[in-house]
Amino acid sequence: MAAAGSSASIVEYFGGEDGYRCGYCKNEAGNLSHGMWAHSMTVQDYQDLIDRGWRRSGKYVYKPIMNQTCCPQYTIRCQALHFQTSKSHKKVLKKMLKFISKGDVSKGVSEEEPMDSHIEDVVTCDFAYKSESHASQSELTPLSVDHTERVEDEDKDAGETKEEVNAQQVESGSLQICAHKDTTVTGEPSHSAKIVHAPPKPGKGADLSKPPCRKAKDIRKERKLQKLLQNQTCTFEGSELQAGDQVFLLQNSKSKTNQPKTIEDFVFVSLPDDAQHKLEVRVVRSSPPSSQFKATFQESYQVYKRYQMVIHKDPPDKPTINQFTRFLCNSPLEAENAPNGPECGYGSFHQQYWLDGKIIAVGVIDILPYCVSSVYLYYDPDYSFLSLGVYSALREIAFTRQLHEKAPDLCFYYMGFYIHSCPKMRYKGQYRPSDLLCPETYVWTPIEQCLPLLEHSKYCRFNQDVKAVDEGRIKELGRVRVLHKRTVMPYSVYKKRRKGPSDEANVQQYASLVGQTCSERMLLFRS
Repeated sequence: MAAAGSSASIVEYFGGEDGYRCGYCKNEAGNLSHGMWAHSMTVQDYQDLIDRGWRRSGKYVYKPIMNQTCCPQYTIRCQALHFQTSKSHKKVLKKMLKFISKGDVSKGVSEEEPMDSHIEDVVTCDFAYKSESHASQSELTPLSVDHTERVEDEDKDAGETKEEVNAQQVESGSLQICAHKDTTVTGEPSHSAKIVHAPPKPGKGADLSKPPCRKAKDIRKERKLQKLLQNQTCTFEGSELQAGDQVFLLQNSKSKTNQPKTIEDFVFVSLPDDAQHKLEVRVVRSSPPSSQFKATFQESYQVYKRYQMVIHKDPPDKPTINQFTRFLCNSPLEAENAPNGPECGYGSFHQQYWLDGKIIAVGVIDILPYCVSSVYLYYDPDYSFLSLGVYSALREIAFTRQLHEKAPDLCFYYMGFYIHSCPKMRYKGQYRPSDLLCPETYVWTPIEQCLPLLEHSKYCRFNQDVKAVDEGRIKELGRVRVLHKRTVMPYSVYKKRRKGPSDEANVQQYASLVGQTCSERMLLFRS
């Protein structure tokens, strides 16, 4: 799936971190995690890592030590294609509609879900850069493939050499998106099956081979929606939505008999000509920074600064431009484009919410092969009454569904971590249907099956098959890829060359956490 010639991921593993203050239970040293610095990372590697419980904060990638940390954090994903809006979600969507169309300001805040839908990530901000890498850029630049192969030849292991050459070929070629075996959604209709109707005999009912008769009301609604879509402002780097996207939005906004309303029915509803406000959502690439991102950087930062000071009570000197850049703008993810990928490409983006020409909120997101991953949200505290945390999450689900039309494998919305032991953080479970990741076997389990277990114990193995194991576990440590003195080699070669005490335990721990696939694809930097 990676673009041709894309570079390999390069990571620096730090091992198990010392305990940090927990932002949920306030334990001074109870927050335990493993961490690594990602100098660069392909979107496929990051997708595979978050499917093993990892998460990023800037370029720092961390994995909670689930059976030891005070508040276990379970990766949660929403099945965006099957998402159904709850009563409280509809209230938030209607509130925004009333505000935009009539200027109504409702001060009532939903008690069922907190305003800040990404509050947990502020916890990681403080410790993420204590382990920042100091490796020089020259050390991180591998030499030619030929040199790498000569080094491998010294190992005399034909099997390892063959694997390494294959890895180089994959890396320089075009990787194809292959859906995970556990990403298949049951109940999906087959798109290959065609239903052919034979014309009925005269007087024997409707001719199913012809389009059905349509109500005048539905035709009027469709015309109205088409007119709206011509003016609908949801842009990718300044370009209008493509025709295919508009058709998708149109299809998802049509009224269906006895069908519950979708997010699209609320978001893309026709507004009166005299609407009081105009809301525009822009998707801009943050890494590498696009021209639109650079042009709006200062305005976006000022919104972040006010948000941190008012919502999180940060002192004025804490939310600096440097902190904002490292925490929410810098990303290890390589920008990638694929023929069967989304129009905007894969990588890290800021989804900016513009109200009447000014930024009122920004959702920081990663667009990955199988999902949109929510990183953080910040907003102008003056607009807290709009429940922007919930509203942005719903818009990101709608965005996922939109991207799915161009990239069929992209069908999940990852919401970060679900923390059952912290009652304030349970709201993420209300975005249904959703799944939690088993911390031992890394298979997805419907949240309905997980909640009873979590009521009894804050740490749980969700996979009830006692014989099941981590299928992606490390099997051959010698095949872990290492970057040492600008040379790519398997760990079996590096181990023989290394001077000083053995680092095998550290490498073993790293490989067990990232899994065999990532350990053979990513480069583990060794100084």
